[in-house]
Amino acid sequence: MAESRSKLPYVFLSATLVLSGIVAVVLALRHRQTEIPAGNTEPKVTAVDLKPKPVIPTLDGRPPGADPATKPGDLGLGPVAADPAALVARIGKALEAGDLETAAKLIGKDALDAHTAERLKALVGGSNFKLRQPPVREVGELERNELIRWALELDGADLGRDRIYLDLRRKDGQWLVEKLALPPGKEEGVPKAVLVDSLGIADAFLQAALHQNFQLAKEFVDPSTVSDAKIAGLCILFEEGNYRLRAEKPLRSLLNKPGAAGYLANVETADGKQAAQFSLMLGQSSPTASWKVGEVNLDQLLDDYAKRFAGGDVYYTPLVKNPRGGDTLVLYFEFNEDQLGERTRRQLEIVAQILRTDAGKKLTISGHTDALGSKGYNDTLSEKRADVVRDFLATKGVARKQIVTEAKGMTQPRRPNFTESGADNPEGRRANRRTEIYLDF
Repeated sequence: MAESRSKLPYVFLSATLVLSGIVAVVLALRHRQTEIPAGNTEPKVTAVDLKPKPVIPTLDGRPPGADPATKPGDLGLGPVAADPAALVARIGKALEAGDLETAAKLIGKDALDAHTAERLKALVGGSNFKLRQPPVREVGELERNELIRWALELDGADLGRDRIYLDLRRKDGQWLVEKLALPPGKEEGVPKAVLVDSLGIADAFLQAALHQNFQLAKEFVDPSTVSDAKIAGLCILFEEGNYRLRAEKPLRSLLNKPGAAGYLANVETADGKQAAQFSLMLGQSSPTASWKVGEVNLDQLLDDYAKRFAGGDVYYTPLVKNPRGGDTLVLYFEFNEDQLGERTRRQLEIVAQILRTDAGKKLTISGHTDALGSKGYNDTLSEKRADVVRDFLATKGVARKQIVTEAKGMTQPRRPNFTESGADNPEGRRANRRTEIYLDF
C-alpha cells in the first residue's frame, strides 16, 4: 500500500506532460494558420475551405475550358435560395454589370438552353440595356405557394418589351429558376403579352390598366363578358384612387385548371397605408386558344374607394350597374351645381381616350338630380349636367355626333332621397346628383 502511494506523484506528472504536449501541438497548428505580416499588427487568418470551388459556367452552359461539344444539360440546376427576391435581384445585378457567366450560373441550365442564352447575350450586349428602379417585381403565383413568377423590369417605354420573366419553383423550402422568358426582339414584332399563359395575360391586363392604356387592356378581355365601362372604371380607380399592385404576392392563385384560372389581385395605396382586393377570372375555349379575362369583380375595390373618399358634399363610386345590363360610369356633382370638378375632368379624359379609338362608337350621357326643388328646375339642371360632360369630351377631340344626351331630372334616383319616416336623406341625395355615361356599345 505504501509502495502504491509512492508512485502517485509520478502518475500525475506523466498526465501533466501529455496534456502539455497536446496543448503545444494545438498552439503550433494555430500559429501556422495565422500570419502576421511585417508592419501590420492585425493577424491574417487563412481559413481552411473544405468545400470544392464552384465552377462558373459560360453563357452557353459550358464550364470554362470545357469541350465545346459539352451540352448545357450536363450542368445541372442553378443554385437554390431561401429568398426568391434576393435570387432574382442577384441575377439582375449580374446582367446589368454585363457578368453573363455569373448570371448563367444563377439561372441554371434548365431555364437557359442554348437558344435562350444567345438571345440573352444579345439583349445584355445592347447599348440600351438597363434596369428600372426598383428593378425586381413579383408578378404572382402560378401554383399557390409552389411556383411564382418574378420580373426584371427593363428601362424601356414599350409595355411589350420591357421585362424579363423568371418562374421560380420551390423545392424543399428553397427556390430555383425553372423558366426564363425574354422580351421579343425587333424582328419578332411586338406581342400584346410576352407570356400568354393565364398569369401572363392577367398581369399584362393589369399593367395596361395601371398605365391608363385602355386600348391595350381591352386586347386581353372577352368583350362579351367584360364591358368597356368596366375597363374604364378600373383605369379610373387606379388613377384616382392612387392604387398600385402590392409588392408581395400581387396576384394570388385562386383557381388553376385546364381552361379556367382565377387570381386575387392585391392592391394598396401609393403610401402603403391602405390595402384592397379584387378578383379576375380567365378562360380558354380550347388548349390552343388565347387566354382571356372573362370577369373582373371590383366590388371590394369600389367599396374601399368609396370609403376613402367619403364625406363632403360629393359622392364617389365611379362604376355602377346599369338597369339595362352592363356597367355605367358615373360622375357626381355638388348640390345645385352643373360644373365639373378636377376629379371628374380626369375621369372624362379616360373616357375621351376610349371614344377617340373608334369614331364609330357612340355613348349615352344622362343627367340626374336629387329630389329637392321643383320638377321643372331639376329637369333643366339635369340637362345642364349632361351637356357640360358632352362639351368637355368635345374639347378632348370626341365628335359631338358620337354623344347622345338625356335629361332625367329626379325620376331615376340611385338611392332614396328620403328615409322611411319622410326625413331628408343627405347621403342618398349625394348619390343622385350625377351624370351617367353608358359605354356598352
